Amino acid sequence: MKEVLLLAGTRPEAVKIAPVALVLADHPVLRPVIVHSGQHVDVVGGALRAFGLAPDVELDVPRATGGQAELVAGLVPALDRVLRKRRPAVVLVQGDTTTALAGALTAFWRGVPVAHLEAGLRTGDLRGPFPEEGNRQMIARIAALHLAPTDDAASALLCEALPDSRIVVTGNTAVDAVRRVAAADRPARDPDLARLEQVLDERGERLVLVTAHRRESWGAPLDRVLHAVRAIADRHPDVRVLVPTHPNPVVRTQVRRALGGHDRILVTGPLDYPDLVRALRRSALVLTDSGGIQEEAPTFGVPVLVLRDSTERTAAVEAGCAWLVGTDTTRILAEAGWVLASRLRLPPGRNPFGDGAAADRVRAALEQLVGLPADFADVLPMRIPSTP
Repeated sequence: MKEVLLLAGTRPEAVKIAPVALVLADHPVLRPVIVHSGQHVDVVGGALRAFGLAPDVELDVPRATGGQAELVAGLVPALDRVLRKRRPAVVLVQGDTTTALAGALTAFWRGVPVAHLEAGLRTGDLRGPFPEEGNRQMIARIAALHLAPTDDAASALLCEALPDSRIVVTGNTAVDAVRRVAAADRPARDPDLARLEQVLDERGERLVLVTAHRRESWGAPLDRVLHAVRAIADRHPDVRVLVPTHPNPVVRTQVRRALGGHDRILVTGPLDYPDLVRALRRSALVLTDSGGIQEEAPTFGVPVLVLRDSTERTAAVEAGCAWLVGTDTTRILAEAGWVLASRLRLPPGRNPFGDGAAADRVRAALEQLVGLPADFADVLPMRIPSTP
């Protein structure tokens, strides 16, 4: 058996590696090993449980300041010990987190091939999103396999002079994950969400989902967003707003200070992934700076206002699934008002980020990376539904 280490330290990472772990579960040669880095302690296990998975290895990386340098300094030796003990054939990192960067560096130093899931997303601005854009570009220089979610992402990698032979367009495993969880249709676990669903059903009201956490939005930009959110609730009496807060205490405090006390705004802690999918499915509108929700919402035809000045997920904007509104209060209010007044709903199932078979393509690419015969398994061609 050849081990494939799948690293996850945040909930989005856990969600996006889960489909890969599942398609490798019965593989005759490749054995998935899920490593929880400990970056976000409380949410990774819950996200994996939604798929019937659990970490095989959990790292204990104590943190005092919460800074990036402190996290990297703890992660690298801990991951190095795992690699030295297990000697995997591949280390798969996902996206742009500190876990992904530390895992890629450690594997590179150990001479273990790095497969980068969700490779090639770019804004071209190292300050936005920060530090994610820099993390992605650094991982790209040392990865042996680039698993690009879209043709645009693959083109960005080619423009950086990376070999075409190391780039595979797979689609985004987020689409695989959200389809799987939505199909299970589990009842809400969070009691606040369950009560909110009951109120929405009884009163025929609509839901607006808001998630905002990116570092570049902390402070004044997030205050402008939250002011707009409160105004949306004031201006639309048939709307209730759900705001699951980020685990970061700085973000959580700022959100509760701005939105607390409004009778039609519900501020909760982080929701389990199945609960977040439930909320997303029934939303009339989403306001978010999250990359994952930009990828997931088109599956359900939910319009998205992106609370950023730029996005590396341009496919959603180009497909008419999302609109960049930044953090300007007036712009947010105008766009949200238009969507809510028009009761806009997009055709569900036409997701520009993939067709739900990304994990199968990742499996085939990993087989080739470790040297299995080219005809070991059929490779599915990438098929993204045409936009309306």
